[in-house]
Amino acid sequence: MKVSIIINDYQKEFEVDPGEYLLDTLRNHHYTSVKRGCDNSTCGACTVLLDGKPVPSCSLLTVKANGHNITTVEGIQEEASSLSKHFGHEGADQCGYCNPSLALTVHAMRRELINPSDEDIKQYLVGNLCRCTGYEAQHRATKSYLEEIK
Repeated sequence: MKVSIIINDYQKEFEVDPGEYLLDTLRNHHYTSVKRGCDNSTCGACTVLLDGKPVPSCSLLTVKANGHNITTVEGIQEEASSLSKHFGHEGADQCGYCNPSLALTVHAMRRELINPSDEDIKQYLVGNLCRCTGYEAQHRATKSYLEEIK
């Protein structure tokens, strides 16, 4: 089955099986920033943006993305690099496995919420699990990043 997807502003066409998940399609085509985590939509490691909204790619059939815009962290490199500096400064960048999905989620939050409160930030990022941190450093890094770009 042929699908046509815009990935990071580039039109792509793929031949996929009807039951293939977007995570597998992306990884098979060298979008390796999209990580495999739990395979049941609970950890957030596979998060991509579908038309600007965070979605778990491990539970989205590729055929459902046909005709849509997908953004991986490669599509927001400048912003991800800036956010990464805040993560490093706050000690939130340990193993880095969750960083691509977290960067995409922060990007989406920044576009959706104006002046998010601490609680707004916590609620928006709740789907991104991290085994290395206690989330406080990530929260501080996200907050300082958002303050810097105002």
